[in-house]
Amino acid sequence: MTSTAVTHPLVDDFKDAFRGHPAGVAIITAEGSEGPVGLTASSVSSVSAVPPVVAFSLASAQGSAGVIGAAETVVVHLLGADNAELAAVFASAGSERFGPDRDWTRLPGGEPLLHGVPRALVCRVMSRMQAGSSILLAAGVEEIVTGPPAAPLVYHDRTFHHLGDHSAL
Repeated sequence: MTSTAVTHPLVDDFKDAFRGHPAGVAIITAEGSEGPVGLTASSVSSVSAVPPVVAFSLASAQGSAGVIGAAETVVVHLLGADNAELAAVFASAGSERFGPDRDWTRLPGGEPLLHGVPRALVCRVMSRMQAGSSILLAAGVEEIVTGPPAAPLVYHDRTFHHLGDHSAL
């Protein structure tokens, strides 16, 4: 099989640089034509407080990422340390993300809402932009659902971590 991947001389150094840069962990969900989809992301960031806007990137236009990339509305679930197992499930291809043992419901607009996460941002996609091999989306926050408080879940050097008093400088 021949690879069609585009290479760049800085790819390995770039990936190494971001392995050392911690990021918060989120799960992004949307409703697709064949049911709910979701994926784990560490690319979510706050863009504006007035009005509230977040941005995130999708590395693919296939599968769940393709459905989320085309959706008009999404839910960005900001995860806590207690959600590490959930993050791992949504990061694994072929996993049962919305099975009967998963605690979730649908919002009035049909979007899947995961329960047990500290915050869920119900968003309307405002814009999409091709950025290298990824798609960057900006989404306006229309509602914030508050769940149980928790220390944040962080991704660093290919491993989940949590922040708390032990990590304060």
